[in-house]
Amino acid sequence: MSRCATVSRSLDEPVSGTAALATTWLLLEQPGPWGAKALTSSHLDPALGRALEAAAEGTGVRIALIRRPGRHADPGTPPMRQVYAAHTVPGRVWLHSATTRDPRRLLGLDFGALGTGDHRSFGAALDGLPHRGDPLALVCTNSKRDRCCALLGRPLATELVASGVPGVWEVTHLGGHRFAPTVLVLPYGYAYGRAEAHTVKEALHGVREGRVVVEGCRGCSAWDRPGQAAELAVRSAAREYRAGVLSVVRTEGPAARREVTVAHADGRRWRVTVAQGASLPPRPESCGAAVLGTPARMDVIDVRELGRTALAS
Repeated sequence: MSRCATVSRSLDEPVSGTAALATTWLLLEQPGPWGAKALTSSHLDPALGRALEAAAEGTGVRIALIRRPGRHADPGTPPMRQVYAAHTVPGRVWLHSATTRDPRRLLGLDFGALGTGDHRSFGAALDGLPHRGDPLALVCTNSKRDRCCALLGRPLATELVASGVPGVWEVTHLGGHRFAPTVLVLPYGYAYGRAEAHTVKEALHGVREGRVVVEGCRGCSAWDRPGQAAELAVRSAAREYRAGVLSVVRTEGPAARREVTVAHADGRRWRVTVAQGASLPPRPESCGAAVLGTPARMDVIDVRELGRTALAS
């Protein structure tokens, strides 16, 4: 069977509206091999992994393991592990970092609060502080999850590091294997598909300038998938690339035809019609899938500016 990323590219499947959903990302450094479900199939204590999964369920927090790019000879457990937490809702974005000798300290986090953007437990449980370094580029490379992520993601991560790009990590899972290489850029939480080095570099440069790169963008993880597609469509239509100025404030209508309201910080609003359909013909959604699938796709039908509403005082 052909690789899922090759088939998706050949069918010109759109990437918009396909980012993984998370209001907050929690990232824990874990070198060594990763299994398909890395929180419970790596050198991390599987009991801890299960406890973290249970704690995060339904909170909007998505947990992933990260490791530094390069060859993956098993180095054993590091004495200190890097931890990041990033909240991605526009207007309330933050990225905090910490190090810990004991990953069990993550169980002291208030996951419900983290999901809503409250970072206080990250500071209390892990002595975490605002991240003052470079923005992060997380490249999915987990071969046990999907071989396309390893075959396409690892060379991308290696190229970025070799060219001197800081803040690059390998990550266990970002969803959408068929769009490999897939990359998540933090703190803003925009994901990219079929990513090339120049796009990632430009996206990271954009973070430093407070803007969003829409080339190859799958969407912002803070929004549901119709909202992701709608926000990107408004950015393109209005030529508005500043970060943090657009919010998805309402999604109405049946799943097949969503009406999404996107608001600007200056009071402007847009109504975006997003049709959700099946991607045809059937194709492999991942290289390990036993049967072909018809993944949902988001097609923007119309973008209408509604005018300006009064700003809150």
